[in-house]
Amino acid sequence: MSTTTEKAATENKSQAVIADVDIDKLLSREASAFQREIEVERILKAFKLNPYDILDIDEGTTPEGIKKKYRQLSLFIHPDKTPHARAPEAFDLLKKAESELTDKDKREELDAVIRQARLLLLKELSLPTSIPDDDDRLHTLQPSFKSRLRVKSKELLIEEEVARRKAIKMNLANEGLEAKRKEEEINQKKRKAEEDKNWEENREQRVDSWRSFASAPKKKKKTKVNILG
Repeated sequence: MSTTTEKAATENKSQAVIADVDIDKLLSREASAFQREIEVERILKAFKLNPYDILDIDEGTTPEGIKKKYRQLSLFIHPDKTPHARAPEAFDLLKKAESELTDKDKREELDAVIRQARLLLLKELSLPTSIPDDDDRLHTLQPSFKSRLRVKSKELLIEEEVARRKAIKMNLANEGLEAKRKEEEINQKKRKAEEDKNWEENREQRVDSWRSFASAPKKKKKTKVNILG
């Protein structure tokens, strides 16, 4: 009897342990899914013109570090693993950010803007432009120098994007004017060709009219009689 009771108690204990493990797994899955959704939201809210923001890395990250972070995030928020409705959009943003940072020319252009933002920010803070990043004067700033630099970089990147779009718009307008001028030239040539065609087609009619006029009997002029007085 005692053995049966002990066996039942052991089975109940084992079932309880299994239940606890199942609950832990379930909670872990739910936590993981929640973290994925949070990461999707972070990516969607990141500044779209700064791929460093999207990948959540520093400007000094190596090319290998960029690829590693991209692989981690792309696997973590992959649409097949994330129930978030906009996971595909976040996934595409990650891919675009990684592509821009692995493009040497595009990264150099971005880094140049960030360096310019750093110089402007240091001047605003009345700090020497040659100050190193590990200087205590930067570490004691509130808000932090890093967050201020992100804000200043954002301002410059927006200015550049606005200027780029204006240039595109102007080019399109100029191209439109050029296209309109060429179209007018073509229409003028068409009208000239049509006029020449009509002139040739009416040549016989003009010749016949002239012949008829030339062969028509001419009226004699009346002689004026002077009366002698």
